[in-house]
Amino acid sequence: MKKKFSVLAVGATLASLVGVVSMVSLPASAMANSASTMKNSASTKSAVSAPLAERLKALDMILADHWENNLRSNPEYASMLGDKRFNDQWRDFSQKGIAAGQRKNREFLKRLQAIDTTGFDVQQKLNKDLLVRQLQDEIEAEKFKNWQMPVLQNSGLHLDTPELVTMLSFSSVKDYEDYIARLNKLPNLFNQTIVQMRKGIKDKIMPPQFLLPKIVRQCDDLVAMKLSDSPFMKPIAQFPAEFSAADKQRLSAAVTAAVNTKVLPAYKNFAEFVRKEYAPHGRPEVGLWSLPNGVERYKYQVRTQTTTDKSAEEIHQIGLSEVARIEGQMLETAKKLGFADLKSFNASLEKNPDVHPKSRQEIIDLYNKYTDQMYTKIPELFGRLPKAKVKIMQVEEFREKEAAGASYNEGAPDGSRPGHVMVNTGDFQNRMTLSIESTALHEGVPGHHMQISIAQELEGLPTYRRQGGNNAYVEGWALYSERLGEELGFFQDPYSYYGHLQDEMLRAIRLVVDTGLHYKKWNRQQVVDFFRNHSGIEEVEIQSETDRYIVWPGQALGYKMGQLKILELREYASKTLGNKFSLKGFHDEVLGAGALPLDVLETRIKDWVKAQQ
Repeated sequence: MKKKFSVLAVGATLASLVGVVSMVSLPASAMANSASTMKNSASTKSAVSAPLAERLKALDMILADHWENNLRSNPEYASMLGDKRFNDQWRDFSQKGIAAGQRKNREFLKRLQAIDTTGFDVQQKLNKDLLVRQLQDEIEAEKFKNWQMPVLQNSGLHLDTPELVTMLSFSSVKDYEDYIARLNKLPNLFNQTIVQMRKGIKDKIMPPQFLLPKIVRQCDDLVAMKLSDSPFMKPIAQFPAEFSAADKQRLSAAVTAAVNTKVLPAYKNFAEFVRKEYAPHGRPEVGLWSLPNGVERYKYQVRTQTTTDKSAEEIHQIGLSEVARIEGQMLETAKKLGFADLKSFNASLEKNPDVHPKSRQEIIDLYNKYTDQMYTKIPELFGRLPKAKVKIMQVEEFREKEAAGASYNEGAPDGSRPGHVMVNTGDFQNRMTLSIESTALHEGVPGHHMQISIAQELEGLPTYRRQGGNNAYVEGWALYSERLGEELGFFQDPYSYYGHLQDEMLRAIRLVVDTGLHYKKWNRQQVVDFFRNHSGIEEVEIQSETDRYIVWPGQALGYKMGQLKILELREYASKTLGNKFSLKGFHDEVLGAGALPLDVLETRIKDWVKAQQ
């Protein structure tokens, strides 16, 4: 999973800071209609009469303005990218700030629609069309008022803020001074968040009630930490050696004061608000259908998260088919290990000490082992390689109860911070090692780290495309990458191979249970039971995964839908080109234009095949 950071000012807790520039998309037919409308609009304004160079320059200016606005309105995201201009600021999450962002979206859309693309090459036209699609979807989402539900048990201000600290660069005195200023302003952002959550109570845009005590506990746990263990205090434990003793003392005192007088009281106040005022109003049903405009909300999520025009029913049936197919492979593996059925094999795993880690460190060591193994093979599969290597890091203990088993945080484009895989080592005795090899491929190389790092390094693309992400493309690529390990002869341990199949089963189950929850009105127990009946995933993972699908509707659909599309395109290219087919060439083409909507990726690959012929 690519880690999500909430972009509250944009609107949806499902969006990420990277998602501000993600190209969530309409189906191809809608894009064609949109393009036709844009062309007609441009023609009426006589833009078509402008010289090609002038129109290209105008487009570049809009893209630059949009990107700059994106950074200014999302200072945390700018900091993550290594842009330190706004390091002392937080986003404006007031109603006025949200409305300003919405007005900006409309201004940028109007400017884009005034540009005629006659004479543009494929990439130049995409530079316009993809941003138009993104803006149209963001404007469409406004009616759902997702900014009124900004905090969940696995994302939101209370969790994203301390994690942001791990992604900041502290190399100068000014970096620390900016950080101190930012900490002192944090209570205001919490207060703005509380205002929006109160509006959510009024409009009945609420998370499920049973999950809200988890948010309270997370805040309470952070407040109860020894001050020296607080994630907000970490920067003063790593002063650059060249800092003077006086600066170290001054900055250390200022950070300590900010944490004690601003940050911790803000967390205490927020926990009290959620506990007493917010949690009692949580919605009783878990499905998105139970929110205002619930059916329409989920249709929107399915469309934008998969970048397809497939219905929830179609996706549900695809999921059932994939579950049955993978279940057959899993049974075959279990029989080779001496078991007659999956139930008895899965039961044996709980008691098998060989598939349970003995320590937190063993989990980290295994991720490093499988990552290093893949690095030796990458040149066989790719012509284009990323410059930076991935780093394996441990999820902070205060948030590990609700965190995924592993997630990827991208590196800074300038190389100042490497991309890193955050590994959950909590409750290690009840975890298993089966899926670690497969997950290392998914989160690191050749999965998220490979795709995102290459995208960041692409020349000739505007920044929003180099930094953008489409859920189905990003997660589909990462799931496809797990299968590349199998093709390379990895998963020599039959238990690890079973874990690989189980990971693919997890993604197939997601198609069934996500649509089950939000389309077919399943309750939480039905999801848990489906997991138990069709996988050997450890119970701690079943519980956290189920709660994730409840609060991130549609996101889990992207993995399988994206993987199936990439496999379909590879099969098409291989059959069509025959001896001319190059797997290296195919991979480079898939990764060579940033994260694309699946319909745009299909067009790109088919054009590439024609060129090879």
